[in-house]
Amino acid sequence: MEKHSTYIEELAKHSLILLMAMGLGLIFMDPFQMGPLGGRDYRPVKHNVAPYRQVMDLWPRDNQSRLRNGKLEFVDEVYGPESLEFDLEGRGPYTGLADGRIVRWMGESVGWETFAIATPSWSEKLCANGINSTTAKQSKHEQLCGRPLGLRFDREKGDLYIADAYYGLMTVGPKGGIATPLATHAGGKPILFANDLDIHRNGSIFFTDTSMRYNRLDHFFILLEGESTGRLLRYDPSSKTTHVVLDGLAFPNGVQISRDQTFLIFTETTNCRLMRYWLEGPKAGEVEVFANLAGFPDNIRLNEKGQFWVAIDCCRTPAEEVLSHNPWIRSIYFRLPMKLNFLAYLVGMKTYTVITLFDERGEILEVLEDQRGEVMKLVSEVKEVDGKLWIGTVAHNHIATFPYP
Repeated sequence: MEKHSTYIEELAKHSLILLMAMGLGLIFMDPFQMGPLGGRDYRPVKHNVAPYRQVMDLWPRDNQSRLRNGKLEFVDEVYGPESLEFDLEGRGPYTGLADGRIVRWMGESVGWETFAIATPSWSEKLCANGINSTTAKQSKHEQLCGRPLGLRFDREKGDLYIADAYYGLMTVGPKGGIATPLATHAGGKPILFANDLDIHRNGSIFFTDTSMRYNRLDHFFILLEGESTGRLLRYDPSSKTTHVVLDGLAFPNGVQISRDQTFLIFTETTNCRLMRYWLEGPKAGEVEVFANLAGFPDNIRLNEKGQFWVAIDCCRTPAEEVLSHNPWIRSIYFRLPMKLNFLAYLVGMKTYTVITLFDERGEILEVLEDQRGEVMKLVSEVKEVDGKLWIGTVAHNHIATFPYP
């Protein structure tokens, strides 16, 4: 009888282990595709992120949360205005929208007008979804309609250059119209996710291709994997060729050339950092860490003093650091049958805005926050013009402004 009882206990113990193993196996395989990965070919890798404490213990905070005093402008008039630009005559802002258009502000009497589109395939019936352009309703049309992200004016000719997530590097003249493609491939590979750009004084255009595996609609999977197939590219207008400057980058995003043109800074969103690539001098061709950040950076823009404004979605958490260093945990965690935003909430991820000003040495000069995301969140770019910060957002239907200094 005693042996029988022991056998039953052992059987129960092993049955429990077997059930747990089967449960983990179901989660890992996700046969019903209930998790956020939905049966995708998910290949998580370890991130190259600076230690959490090393960054956060030294990061300045804006305890007054001053960005709460910012102003939301053009509410429900612009849809996902990622990048903001002003032309040679000071008109603007110009911005690219989630419906595929580039629009410009013509003053109160005229309002917003369509300046350019990325493709002749654009149609009002298919693409113009108004305030729904930043929702899933637009997703099935985005690749056809285009998604203009980074914008830059050539300060000599007045042409506008565009990094369109699907149509690559493009340009349109000062009068607008249908943009002309300049670069759709580099190194024999298609440009899958053009993101941001800047123009060198010699005419070369440096721009980012965020991933060679995922397009813009799937950008969250770039972060979840930690994959590093992104590239920094250079378009040479004289030869009309596109060159790979750097590859193996983890979500390369914003690009900004320094005032003296000796280096450029680009953001690596996944790795929460700014990278410096030297264009001239004894370090020409070398790349180094410029600054480690408290959150996930988007675009970077220069002010008149040669300083760098960086838009950051905040903030890193200890739990996020554990996930970043342990791909096997991510393999299980993101297959749980829960929504992605809830899984992010469970590891303490919050969505609020930090914008930071850096000098040319990578030292922090200013930190502005909206710690509760009451006014600003999911910002994509900060542009300083005539005593005002213009703040774009890729996900919401407004532009924010903030007086500065």
